[in-house]
Amino acid sequence: MAQTTMTVRLNNELSDFVASNVGNDGAYENISEYVRNLIRHDKERVEQQKFERLKAELTLAFSAPDTMYTSVSAADIINRNKP
Repeated sequence: MAQTTMTVRLNNELSDFVASNVGNDGAYENISEYVRNLIRHDKERVEQQKFERLKAELTLAFSAPDTMYTSVSAADIINRNKP
């Protein structure tokens, strides 16, 4: 697995906050561990939002009467979901 080094600039308030969460007084041994954990949590949040949107769309689709459905091709679906 490749690793990337990133530089982040923080103002004093954010820097103090990070420092309070790292080391002997904090929950993390080092800043890298803290940042990785923040990124993991944000990634999980984004994935959960995507899942909830999909679940809502499926719930709506399955609750619609059959007369609301139209035939579409796989290409139609792929094109509809392109960003």
